[in-house]
Amino acid sequence: MNGTPKEAKGTPAAPAKARGRRPAPKEAAEAGRVWTGERVTVGEGHPAPPETPSSPPVALVPEGEAKPVPAEGEAHWYVVHAYSGHEEKVRNNLMKRVDSMDMHDRIFEVLVPTEDVIEIKDGQRRHVAKRTFPGYILVNMIMSDESWYVVRNTPGVTSFVGSGNKPVPLQEKEIKSIQKQIKAEAPKVRVEYQVGENVRVIDGPFSDFHGKVDEINADKGKLKVLVNMFGRETPVELDLLQVERLK
Repeated sequence: MNGTPKEAKGTPAAPAKARGRRPAPKEAAEAGRVWTGERVTVGEGHPAPPETPSSPPVALVPEGEAKPVPAEGEAHWYVVHAYSGHEEKVRNNLMKRVDSMDMHDRIFEVLVPTEDVIEIKDGQRRHVAKRTFPGYILVNMIMSDESWYVVRNTPGVTSFVGSGNKPVPLQEKEIKSIQKQIKAEAPKVRVEYQVGENVRVIDGPFSDFHGKVDEINADKGKLKVLVNMFGRETPVELDLLQVERLK
């Protein structure tokens, strides 16, 4: 015997593929980048969609001073930047990640706020669902390194809304106001005219007269127009369908 140790038989087994797992500690540790606002790509070989606005609507800006991240176990609503026009796709992608990474106990609901509006176009009324805050989605979640990682690395997500690049949750009254707006039963009339704008009457006894918009009543779908008659302006109440912009 030469004393040389024998080689171990067999080869080490390859590590099993992780399926339906949460981020590993090393991955979650990437949350060291959590507050940097770093941008992610949609995918190789695919151009990125148009970028989101640089600042959110006032209704989505959390009130008050910057608050610390809520304590472990507390669920809150957060506002997330997404590529404008791709909100539903981002929502679906995020929900798939929640399923595949088993994060249902951390991420509960993803909402794309919309409202039913009546749009006046080409002399026709039509009901359409309009996004209330284009370029933003709302996520109800318990904030942690793991849940942040899942949301932030979803394709199409660019950042969380917050103060000093830290996610700040919406207050209870803020989310209730948004939910009330979404659940409103009566559709809103979308008025594209502005006070002072010149229009032409296209229907009714004042057809073909020109005038200037003086007042707008969006709830009733009415305009008060100062119509030029006999060298003087006469106020006339008209339906939105009775006027058109002067080209």
